[in-house]
Amino acid sequence: MKNKIESLQNEKIKNIVKLRKICQERKRQGLFLIEGWREINLALKVGVEIDSIFYCQDYIEQELKIDEEKIIEVSKKVFDKIAYRENPDGFLAVARAEQEKLANIKLSPKPLIVILEAVEKPGNLGAILRTADAAGVDAVIINDSNTDIHNPNVIRASQGASFTVPIVLSTIEETVEFCRSHQIKMFATMPEAKKQYTEINYNTGCAVIMGAEDKGLSEKWLKAADEKIKIKMSGKIDSLNVSVSTAIILFEALRRRSGL
Repeated sequence: MKNKIESLQNEKIKNIVKLRKICQERKRQGLFLIEGWREINLALKVGVEIDSIFYCQDYIEQELKIDEEKIIEVSKKVFDKIAYRENPDGFLAVARAEQEKLANIKLSPKPLIVILEAVEKPGNLGAILRTADAAGVDAVIINDSNTDIHNPNVIRASQGASFTVPIVLSTIEETVEFCRSHQIKMFATMPEAKKQYTEINYNTGCAVIMGAEDKGLSEKWLKAADEKIKIKMSGKIDSLNVSVSTAIILFEALRRRSGL
């Protein structure tokens, strides 16, 4: 076992703080953080390369059974410095980032895809990934994203779904071509649409396209989509949280596909 790290000035600890706070550092180093034993386990199961795992015995009860070359014990003071959760469980990993490609997505016979354009808030993206996992979505494609998919808050909000759902960064043009080449119908969401989301035939390959809450979808997507759909609003507010809207439509698609 390596010596326990107790200094906040340790270079490994200082670098973790950089990775937690600075998006450019994550991109430059090709590294990101995973906090939580459940999330780390999910990442390991799907083949995410773990560079190192830091743990604090003050927060955990069980003994670790991991390759000792990759685990590093730290003091409570140090772990509190590197943790980003309010109630940490004592585990934090540094992992290597890999970029999924459109061509590598494994599609089911009737693919169900979520496409996101400029969804900026990490919490929203994480929640959508969690819903996508629950709904058995084939992939989440992100266009021109202002959100770092390796932001610690995305991983936290997704409850580990960041590792169970394929996530692809792509341009609108590439995404449209991908959908058309795989006979995937594209449904763009917008408040002014004439059709309700309940009026759509989901019994084929389909993609649900969601935009930012404040601006909605771009003209590019509105022109490229096969159909435009909306969720009927009965109150004074004209829109729902994007993660809530995504969940409503995805589970309607599942309901219709099951013949209910």
